[in-house]
Amino acid sequence: MFREMRRKKQLLPLEETIAVLDRRTSGVLALSGDDGYPYAVPLSYIHCDGRLYFHCAKSGHKLDALLANPKASFCVIDLDDVVPEEYTTYFRSVIVFGTLRVLEDEGEKRRAIEKLAAKYSPDHEEGRLKEIDREFKVLCMLEMSIEHMTGKEAIELVKQRG
Repeated sequence: MFREMRRKKQLLPLEETIAVLDRRTSGVLALSGDDGYPYAVPLSYIHCDGRLYFHCAKSGHKLDALLANPKASFCVIDLDDVVPEEYTTYFRSVIVFGTLRVLEDEGEKRRAIEKLAAKYSPDHEEGRLKEIDREFKVLCMLEMSIEHMTGKEAIELVKQRG
């Protein structure tokens, strides 16, 4: 169903792919947008229990797109070092494919936003919980079930590892 990576030597092991998702703070969610145009939007996220979680407003282009077609991809860039003298970039990235859904259950929604908030504000529990309480009614949480993901890095980085 999903394409095999063409440059298999550059494939990151699953543990390293997950580590990229866990350490980074943003990525780009790609959806089928209006009139067949792709719609890609940068987002904060949390990777947890084999899923990705995002927050958004209860209306807008992103929500309209996922309601029309819940299939999506999400890309996270871990490393992007331009090496001019070598005419290349030393990169490391992850691409996730999956299906999105809006979390309708208030308990699921609450657990997801608390995990997301803790990632970005780990030392301010009281403040983040107050903010969640204040915004909870207008908040929409999205869950992406991961169906396929790959991590890839520049061949130069593969060679450095040995």
